[in-house]
Amino acid sequence: MSDHISGPRALANPIADITDVYAFPSPERPGWLVLVLNTLPMAKPSDLFSEGLLYRFRLRPLHQPSPNDAGWGFVPGDEEIVVECVFDAPDDAPGNAEEQPSRQQQGTCSGPSGSISFSVNDPDGGAGNGMRVFAGTRWDPFIMDARAALATIATRKLAFTDPGSIFLDGKNVLSIVVEIDTSLLPGGDLVGVVAETLTRGTFNVRIERVGRPEVKNMMLAPKDFDPVNRDLEIRDLYNMDNAFHLGDSYLGAYRARLDANLAFWDALDGKMDWPIDTNGHHPLTDLVLADYLIVDVTKPYLEHGSFLEIELAARRGEAHQTCGGRTLNDDVMDTIFTQLVNAGQGPTIRDGVDSATQQASGNFPYLATPNPNPPEPPEHH
Repeated sequence: MSDHISGPRALANPIADITDVYAFPSPERPGWLVLVLNTLPMAKPSDLFSEGLLYRFRLRPLHQPSPNDAGWGFVPGDEEIVVECVFDAPDDAPGNAEEQPSRQQQGTCSGPSGSISFSVNDPDGGAGNGMRVFAGTRWDPFIMDARAALATIATRKLAFTDPGSIFLDGKNVLSIVVEIDTSLLPGGDLVGVVAETLTRGTFNVRIERVGRPEVKNMMLAPKDFDPVNRDLEIRDLYNMDNAFHLGDSYLGAYRARLDANLAFWDALDGKMDWPIDTNGHHPLTDLVLADYLIVDVTKPYLEHGSFLEIELAARRGEAHQTCGGRTLNDDVMDTIFTQLVNAGQGPTIRDGVDSATQQASGNFPYLATPNPNPPEPPEHH
């Protein structure tokens, strides 16, 4: 679910649908940052990237207004590093007498110090100009009992079980993995990371943008609790906005939706752990709207426990201890649900799923090899 099928345009154009974004220090090369963009929910092993899309990472330095500012308070700088991947139309490679021709595809990745070319599904990818790149089909690493999460919203009661199950376990995604030398990044320890898909050509239209998981599907999608915009499908509007600089046009609608939905999640354990302010605003709304991963590129890779650690430490007015960001094997949904329901002041809210069936490795390109026989996707009506 993370960001799978996160709005009408994503459902209509699944090739442009971002499912997940990850950012973490390289576990095998200190001084390098790994960026992962997964697209196309329920990809077939033979699926390839669209030559009509631009796949983009945007990175900006982050700073806090003052050292004593306790709050979410991370302000993006104006400087921006952009890493973009584009793909050629596939070529048919000749097969032998028993085989169908295989389709091959080339890609190009451009970063702050130049471009590199690579072949899709080549596990070694391409390297040069301070970057290393892989693109191809991989096992979807996202971990969550999506059915139970949706049942929680529908029934107004926590519906997680132990054990839970990963929805359509074994599904694949199209994955882009970029490893970049941190000396090429904007100055400062903290970097904000967002990924986007856009139309390719002289006029680029953003189709999707993703920072943290489940912002759109779990926090923005439910309409029933919103007293202001109850009939509004808000996610496509949200996708069109700039993650680092939200426009004023729909900001009030986002806030109303989040204030209402975050209050719903908080009430599920029968008590309020996030007090609403006098204007009816939920304390988490500003954090959710700052929708980018926050990574400390000077700290070492940490497999588990870094997700939201930087943000929560800032909220307490303390120095963070980890690299932050999001790693491939970290069970971040338990972290998210626990913060939503009890602000970390009660038991861990587990969805009953703790790891993927095929875990990511510590070696490039990190994600597990694709499932040759993935489950059939459900029909949409």
